[in-house]
Amino acid sequence: MSLKAWSILPLSLAMTGCVSMAPRYRTPEPPVPKAWPEGPAYKAGAATSPAAHELPWRDFYLDEGMRKVLNLALETNRDLRIAALRTEQARAYYRIQRADLLPKVNAFAQGTKQRLPASVSGTGQALVVEQDQAGVGISAWELDFFGRVRSLKNRALEQYLATEQAQDSARISLLAEVANVYLALATDRESLALAQETLASQEASYKLIQRRFEVGASSEIDARRAQVSVDAARGDVAVFTRAVAIDRNALDLLVGAPVPAELLPASLGSVTPLKDITPGLPSEVLTHRPDILMAEHQLKAANADIGAARAAFFPRISLTTSVGTMGNELSGLFKSGSSTWAFSPQIVLPIFDTGARRANLKATEAGRDIALAQYEKAIQVAFREVADALAQRGTLDDQLAAQESLTQALERTHSLAKARYDAGIDSYLGVLDAQRSLYSAQQGVIALRRARYGNLVGLYKVLGGGR
Repeated sequence: MSLKAWSILPLSLAMTGCVSMAPRYRTPEPPVPKAWPEGPAYKAGAATSPAAHELPWRDFYLDEGMRKVLNLALETNRDLRIAALRTEQARAYYRIQRADLLPKVNAFAQGTKQRLPASVSGTGQALVVEQDQAGVGISAWELDFFGRVRSLKNRALEQYLATEQAQDSARISLLAEVANVYLALATDRESLALAQETLASQEASYKLIQRRFEVGASSEIDARRAQVSVDAARGDVAVFTRAVAIDRNALDLLVGAPVPAELLPASLGSVTPLKDITPGLPSEVLTHRPDILMAEHQLKAANADIGAARAAFFPRISLTTSVGTMGNELSGLFKSGSSTWAFSPQIVLPIFDTGARRANLKATEAGRDIALAQYEKAIQVAFREVADALAQRGTLDDQLAAQESLTQALERTHSLAKARYDAGIDSYLGVLDAQRSLYSAQQGVIALRRARYGNLVGLYKVLGGGR
């Protein structure tokens, strides 16, 4: 190679940054099966249902009131705002790190005035020396021969991309949390209405039995049993009244502002059902879940850290230059012959640091291994969450159908028990048992309908839907 070629090589390396000490990144194999679990608890979704990651949240949450509440939450929720600001912060850090790849040009101007005593002036007389200087220069620009600065820039980029995924993850979680609280409010309002209806029925029965007791047509124990049922129903009304108030408070906090009353659901039955979705393949979930993408970006950032730690074993070359004008007085700065320049390259070659650089390399390698384990754990957690949601989805419909059939049977049982009591065949205890069982079954139907809605919300979330 000619001398001219050797002289061009360092500048070419500095400008292209083609040398990198970072290990070549390869996406790790996911430590989970290639298909979702199968068995009695799992049922295939409808073939025509869209994949969650392809379905915008407005097309999944079909209830208009819920959509407006969700949109309000996206605008005013403080946690989501913090996540967005963290993304902006990470973007700024990346720009700062990227700027180190290019030289920083500064303008400067300085002046000095100094009195030299006769003993050191060299002329035997005291002298006043004045000097002014102005120009532009490059200060301590590192020529990135071994990719140290580029590795740090790549780390900052991956950290920025990770915060973007964290923001998406926060958005998905917020949508699911708001939807669940909205559904909880609808459920508790429906349960409160049922409790109030039951209380009114129990009070009417108690008044009737109390009058019969007063005229000797019924026993005192029947009157007391009727009173017990009234008090129990009154307690349930208080419980669900409290639950509704707590749900309202939780919804206001999640949204970040008071939710208008006209947007709140009257009951679970008034909420438009959610759109059905299909889970797709595990590989699709791993590609679209933001928490997994965030973990992978953090793994890439740790990989870039190794490159910077390896580059620390090699020389660091920096360049300081300046060009300008100098004169003995300010008016002479720009006269002919006053130009000045300086060229100051510097090389620092590490020789002995008691093992600090080697320990730093080991620390970055351990950090990369930790990030790898965290990435694999994120995949495993995602697989488990989806599998659990699919197991619930495959069994909730059967459970709800059984509960509804049970409720219908108990309604008939209650009617028969009341008819036997009115005919004087049985005591009021049979009516109370039938009422208690029917009320519990009706609340069970409401709870299972709520669980089915919640399962769809959870499945949409864990499949990466809502970005």
